[in-house]
Amino acid sequence: MKLARRVAAAGCTLALALGGVIALAPAASATPHACFSYVLDNKPDADKLLVQDACKVGAAGGEEDFRACYRILRDDFVPAVIAANGCRQAPQE
Repeated sequence: MKLARRVAAAGCTLALALGGVIALAPAASATPHACFSYVLDNKPDADKLLVQDACKVGAAGGEEDFRACYRILRDDFVPAVIAANGCRQAPQE
């Protein structure tokens, strides 16, 4: 009975560890290009130069960079959800 609990606990621990790695995987492939594509796919009439600038600003990855990216996109009337998701994809690893 104790062995079964240990095996179950080990399995749960492994699943949680692998789940964390999988959850981090999308962030590892994020680039300013992903930000640019995401925003324009979801708001095709956005100003391409402003979107490009915003995504480059957001590429640094800091909180202030995210806010600046978001602000630039919102000033171009990009919806809040699209702006936030795009700026989250901008940081480079």
